[in-house]
Order: sequence, then C-alpha cells, then structure tokens
Amino acid sequence: MRASLPIVLLLALLTGAILLDKPRQAAELTFINRGEVHTLDPQRMSWLQDFRIANSIYEGVVAHDNDTFEILPGVAESWEISPDGLTYTFHLRRDAKWSNGDPVTAQNFVYSWRRALFPDTAAGYADLFYKIRGGQAFFNWRSEQLASFPQQAAGLSQSKRRDLAARLFAEAVQRFSDTVGLRAPDERTLILTLEVPTPYMLDLLAFGPFMPVHPPTVERYVSLDPATGSMRQQHGWTKPPHLVSNGPYVLDVWRYKRDLRLKRNPSYWNPLAAVSDSVLCISVEDANTAVLAYETGTIDWLSDVGVDYRADMLAQKKRYMERNAARYEELERQGLGYNEILAILAKESPPRAGERNDIHAFAAFGTYFYNFNCQETLNSGAFNAFKDARVRRAFARSVDKQAIVDRVTRQSQPVAHVLIPPGSLAGFSGADGLRYDPALARRELADAGWSDRNGDGRVEDEAGNPFPTVEILFPSVSEHKAIAQAIANMWERELGVRTRLREEETKVAATHLQEHNFMVARGNWYGDYGDATTFLDLHRTGNSNNDRNYSSPVFDDLMARADAELDPEQRLRLLEEANAMIENEEIPLLPLFHQVTLYMYDPARLRNVSTHPRLTQFLHELEVAR
Repeated sequence: MRASLPIVLLLALLTGAILLDKPRQAAELTFINRGEVHTLDPQRMSWLQDFRIANSIYEGVVAHDNDTFEILPGVAESWEISPDGLTYTFHLRRDAKWSNGDPVTAQNFVYSWRRALFPDTAAGYADLFYKIRGGQAFFNWRSEQLASFPQQAAGLSQSKRRDLAARLFAEAVQRFSDTVGLRAPDERTLILTLEVPTPYMLDLLAFGPFMPVHPPTVERYVSLDPATGSMRQQHGWTKPPHLVSNGPYVLDVWRYKRDLRLKRNPSYWNPLAAVSDSVLCISVEDANTAVLAYETGTIDWLSDVGVDYRADMLAQKKRYMERNAARYEELERQGLGYNEILAILAKESPPRAGERNDIHAFAAFGTYFYNFNCQETLNSGAFNAFKDARVRRAFARSVDKQAIVDRVTRQSQPVAHVLIPPGSLAGFSGADGLRYDPALARRELADAGWSDRNGDGRVEDEAGNPFPTVEILFPSVSEHKAIAQAIANMWERELGVRTRLREEETKVAATHLQEHNFMVARGNWYGDYGDATTFLDLHRTGNSNNDRNYSSPVFDDLMARADAELDPEQRLRLLEEANAMIENEEIPLLPLFHQVTLYMYDPARLRNVSTHPRLTQFLHELEVAR
C-alpha cells in the first residue's frame, strides 16, 4: 500500500531524529513498544508496555520461562512450600545484587510489598497482595487511619501536623510488621504466609508488581504530607541516572515520548541472560508511521500493528502461508516451532509480489465476548428474557463466529467457543462450549417458550407476546459496530427476533456495563495471571467484574471448594467442572473470538520471540541476527 506524502515526510523526520539525536551508538535491538511507558515503579504499574520494560530491569523472587511460563528461580535460588500451602520460604541467592552493587535482601522485598499494601502508594494491583495473611485488613486499617487524620489534625500547626503524620506512619509500619504475613529473619530468607492456599501464588510473584525496589533510593523521594498525613511519593528515582534496579538490564536513557534505552547490567547475577548489549525503544504514536519505521529498517520489531489496512497485510501473509503449506507441515512434523519454520521458509521461499511473511497474528491471553444480562428483570424493571439459560444457549448457538472473523474483523482471530483461551494454562482441560447450530438454537428457544405461533416470522410466548427487542450495547468504535450489526442480523435471521443497536461513547458504555444497565453488551477480558480463576472469578456472585450479574449457588460452591482444595489435581478437576457448567450450560456470556496480537518482524532476523498466549516477550532474550 502506497503511503501518503505527509506520512513519508513524517517518517523522514522520525528517522532523522533517531539518527541525529541518538543517546548512544546504535542499539542491538530497536523496537516500538505498544504505547508510551507510564511508570517504572513496579508497585504502580498496570500497563503492558510498563511491564515489558520491568521484566528486563527488575527481577522478582521467581521468574517465568517465556515459552512455557513454568516457574524458574529468580532472586530466590530455592524455596519450600508448607504442606498446608500457606507458608512459602524463599532462600535468596548470595550473588543477587542491585545495579549499584548493593546486595538484594529479603528486607528489600518486605519493603517493596509493604509499599503496595499502603493505600498511599495507589498501587493498581494492591488487591493481589491481599492474598498475604493480614494484607487486606492492613490496607483497610491504614485507609481508615488516613481518613481520620483531618479530624485529629484540626487546629494543629504545620509542624504539629507533620509530627502527627510521622507518628501515625510509624504506627502503620509497626502494625504491618505485627499483623501481615511477611518476615525476613535474615538477609537471605523471606517467609510469606497466605490467607488461604493459592496454588498460582508463584505465578503472581513473577508478576511485575511483586518485583522489588531499592529502598535507600526510593526513600530519598518520600515525605509525609501534613495536609493528608499520607506518604507523598515523588518519582524522580525512576529516571536515569537515579534508578537502581536488579534485572538483566539497567535504564540508560528515558526521554518521555521520544525514546527509552536499556543497557546490560554488569552487576546482574547471570551475565549471560541478556542476549543484546543494548535495547532502544522509540515512541511513535501514529500507526502508519510505526509500520513505515519497520519497513524502512529503522526498527527490528513492531509490537502492535494498528493500521487500518492490517487485514490486507494479513491476507498477504495468508497467501504466503498457503503457497508454503506443504513445506510448513513437513518442518512442523520435525518438531520445529513457528519461528524456526518461518526463518527456514524465509531463506528457501522469499515472499513474492502480493505476499509477505513479516506480519504475525499470535493468539493472546484474552477473549472478546458478548455479555447477557442475567438479572431477574432489567434495570428499568422490564422483563428480562435472558434470565433463562435456555434463551442464552439459543442465542449463543445462532452466531456464526467463523463468519465474523472471516468477513468482519479479518484479523485471523481464533474463533472462541469458551472464555479461557485453549492451551494457555498448563494442565487445565477446557470445556467444549457451544457450536453454531441454528436448528438446535431454535429448539432451545422453543423449549424456553418462544416460537413463531402466528406465522409472521417472529417468535412469541404462549400469550402471544413477541420476544422483547434485543438491544446490543457497544462502545462507539467502528469494529465493535460492525460486529454488532453482523450478530444482530444473525439473530434476526436464525431466531426470528427484533434487534436494536445501542452505540455509546466508550466511557458511557463502560458505566452502563458496570451498572448492569443493558440487555446484551460487548465485553472483553485479558487474564492477569496463569490460573483458571483469572477468568472464572468473573462469574462469582458479587465479583466486581461480574458485569452480567450472574449468580449460581452451585457455581459459587464449586469455586469455594476449589479455593480450599490442597490437592492440585483435585483442584483442577473442580475448576474444570465449574468451567464446563458455565460454558456448556449456563452461558452468562457468549465468547466470540480469542484476541490476537499483531507483530511485525522479519522471521529470519529476530529470534526468540515467544508465541505463548501470554506474549510477555522478555527483551533480554530477543536477538537480532546481523
């Protein structure tokens, strides 16, 4: 596709800026992140692009294998878990050091996790730390302590308010030490005690918010606010040259909305971990410019392809793969993976005109779906037909999902029959889910009391009342609208119901969703950690993300039994039973397709790209062949 002249000029300016204003010599790996990095404070992170950098400049007690997501040693070289699954004892390696040469100690982790449990920090994932015994109680206690500060400080001078804030803070630190299940009996031993057994706790501990910070550096930017009594935390410590970290890389340069550069950390305990000596992440907001930066060789990897013509690019990739299908299958039978095969094909069979091999659609750890409102009545008080699981199953069976991904989205998304992406969780056997079957859908609807009784092409109940007009709520985005139109047409054609589209501005749609103010609504979810509960918890009664307001005592009981089950295999079977109940019978939501992430890279040049659905991509493992 030919670029417009303004875009070409913009690219020229971008390239010139990179070449003339480089912070150092050319990096060995250059890429465009999914978005601008917001923070390098691990306890305050919540964005993918932040975690991508964190995974290379910090290291937790444990780490992930980027291809299998098995748990590997990190700062902790070994650990034990008590028979009741509640106590974890980590033994830290002697050679773990901060980038300034200080040893990484167990006390550093206590300090860092305490930061997350102080509401003052405003940690986005503070709730994950509630799994630590006493964690949520402490968070709530400190919140109440801060709420009472204005009353206690009324009429006090500024200096007295500071004294009060310091006294309350000292009380909070002591209370944390006394009541929260986290201890460091010596520099190399960290003991963690949980509220309840959490089989995926090690997976959580490898997640960015659990990575440590260097206390002496952070403390230089902390003060107490005499107006509120809370910690006032400045974030200059996250910028070079101040940032002290403990991962394979250190932060060399960070110029907001321009570039971010990493270089090898000479103090890291595993000197072979970082494949490249340096990594450069450049900021490009325009999707077209980002693609052109890749195509002109300015970058090695584009981590998110957002151009409007990406479906056409994927069609070119499909033609290339179809032409090389036999050879691909032959190499696959030899046990080679996707990237290895593409690298061989790139040399044996370069793309021809109208083909390309450098755009890649990888299944992600997320699913696009439609919510069914499961309440007895709608918020308006009107009758809600979707309270009946038979109705929900009928509507689910009447959607041709393959047609949606083939003709509407055209982005190679895998059709979803279940919420949890298949193969994304080791040892977990997903349910079958419901398939496209219009005839069975109509029988399900008839079983629920809805059929065309007067021959007008519309279904009615026994009293002759027509099925309520099905209103579909979705954010005002062209892709969501196109999907809603396609599904509305399917439901009208296959089930004989009327539909109405309800397009709202994104924030308004989100508010209506959270307030259960809809009949059917577009939804989306990405898993936060490697356990089925990161998806199944969405269906628990009262869960804050249960937008459908679905409630089942049977399901809740299965989940509660899984929470209390110490045997890992039996726990998995309980979760599988709960999942099968949701996906095969209850259908509180209709999975449409599993999300994909679109990358651009030359498979013959960029090595070690993970195809695991969680798509973390450790920068220190990526290698560019020169």
